[in-house]
Amino acid sequence: MRLTILGGGGFRVPLIYRALLADRAEGRVTDVTLYDLDATRLAAIGRVLAEQARDVPDAPRVTATTDLVEALTGADFVFVAIRVAGLEGRAIDERIAAAEGVLGQETVGAGGISYGLRTVPVATAIARRIAESAPDAWVINFTNPAGLVTEAMSRHLGDRVVGICDTPAALGRRVATALGADPHRLRLDYAGLNHLGWLRAVYLDGRDLLPALLADDGALESFDEGRLFGAEWLRALGAIPNEYLHYYYSNRELVAAARDAAATRAEFLIDQQRRCYALLATTAEPLSTWSVIRAERDGTYMAENRAAAGLAPTGRDHPTSGGYEDVALALMRAIARDEPATLILNVRNRGTLGFLDDDAVVEVPCTVDARGVRPELVGPLPDHAAALVCSVKASERAVLDAAEHGSRASALRALATHPLVDSVAVAGRLLEVYRQRFPELAYLKATVPRRSPPPGVTGASPTRPVAQSPSRPMIGPATFSS
Repeated sequence: MRLTILGGGGFRVPLIYRALLADRAEGRVTDVTLYDLDATRLAAIGRVLAEQARDVPDAPRVTATTDLVEALTGADFVFVAIRVAGLEGRAIDERIAAAEGVLGQETVGAGGISYGLRTVPVATAIARRIAESAPDAWVINFTNPAGLVTEAMSRHLGDRVVGICDTPAALGRRVATALGADPHRLRLDYAGLNHLGWLRAVYLDGRDLLPALLADDGALESFDEGRLFGAEWLRALGAIPNEYLHYYYSNRELVAAARDAAATRAEFLIDQQRRCYALLATTAEPLSTWSVIRAERDGTYMAENRAAAGLAPTGRDHPTSGGYEDVALALMRAIARDEPATLILNVRNRGTLGFLDDDAVVEVPCTVDARGVRPELVGPLPDHAAALVCSVKASERAVLDAAEHGSRASALRALATHPLVDSVAVAGRLLEVYRQRFPELAYLKATVPRRSPPPGVTGASPTRPVAQSPSRPMIGPATFSS
């Protein structure tokens, strides 16, 4: 079985390869193709993978290429992990947003919209090329904003593209530990959008354990989300939010933290990755070098959120615990080997959340097997959560409309209607500065948006097909930098 990774020079590729090395079952991945525009990064990551494979019998063969068609031809699964404009683009997003007093985080608010506006056209071109060169492949999207990008690709790949994120699975593991329960025996009632979801029930043998957890201050304070949001707020919600909801529930504090920060998250990562890739190219021990830098990276994840909540810095899950690579491996096993699994994934709604149309990509538990991926029925979201989901989905749909039609008006609407951008004037200034700084946004013109019902809600007009692509995907420099 052949796996192609678009963004194969990315920092987290060794996590995927480690998971593949641990899979010894029949029908496992035997060939891995790494595709990237940066041959230097490909070579550096290739050295890490070679050391990982040392002394492992029948390790998956690794090849690297900068030719997209070569990478895709014959692929059974394609991972898409790209970063349009690189980490430097993320840093620009963060600083421009902070200057206007709003959040520039790469998946929520102004930063997420800017990132989406420049990523969706590239992801769409990639989806078309996959449809041409590997029409039977399953596509697993890691690219942020994950739900938005998955929805853009689904317009060309249908249900064969699935978005994944490790945050819901990690939340489930932490809650299981707080409950003293085996996570494999729990059924999670979780629903929302990517980085905008709530855990509303935790079932063990048909009994919901969440009410007892919410009543126990000590248990709540034993894991990240409990400390981040506080017991009082969690009891008021009657649910455990995805950690990214901290950007919504503590917006003022996080805007202040971003304003006062000596360096943004992207600036930290730029410095770290420059150092990392330079070392990987020359060191005699690339795997240990990568591992040390990875631990440093994980230990500073969401550090600004912890600081805003008055919490001490702490590391994330232990490096041996499962992350997004294990979710991806479980997904591949379920499809290719008919090993049924229940996974929280980003998929087309198909009636799961009744207030969204069928094509809206949502993040919900899914049944996965050789027949494909099917969202499970979940309980209705409370009004406050449904309203937030509708608002963010409308903003995402405006990004898709902007990318499809080159509409500056739609891009402005995406920014101005997002709940974390509280001013049309601010949205307008953000859009103009982003357009000036990113050549990838040159496609946005002063066009009049088409009239349609509010996107993302029941009764919205059917998804319109995107115009035909050019013969070659328009993928610019640093697209596959991570």
